[in-house]
Amino acid sequence: MLPSIFGENLFDDFFGNDFGFFPAWNEHSPLYGKHAKNLMKTDVRETDECYELDVDLPGFQKDEIHVDLKDGYLTIRAAKGLDKDTQDKKGKYIRQERYAGACSRSFYVGDVESKDVSAKYENGILTLSLPKQVKKELPASTSIAIG
Repeated sequence: MLPSIFGENLFDDFFGNDFGFFPAWNEHSPLYGKHAKNLMKTDVRETDECYELDVDLPGFQKDEIHVDLKDGYLTIRAAKGLDKDTQDKKGKYIRQERYAGACSRSFYVGDVESKDVSAKYENGILTLSLPKQVKKELPASTSIAIG
């Protein structure tokens, strides 16, 4: 049994990836490491009036999150930076798992105007509300006269 600290194996960096020598194949993300696949998990809920998205963004501040709507695509971007110049006066770091980086995710939402989208960020969860599009009515008569 290998020793572990904080629920992770101390030897993960050595034995966890068979293709670690090839950076193009390496799935390591400097922002959240091997847990990057858990980043920006999203729940989409449909109500009678709208669609609601709940996006997990733990550890981000409100000013580090940007939401854009362009050409029918809703894009959520989050960027985090750490100040590398500050040093801990109580000692040196043995293991540091917090890094700087960015992540983004896009959803196709169709013809929605940005003024109709509302956003709220609370307790690490970004909640977006998008109105449903009105279904276009087809003409009642479908017969075509032949001349």
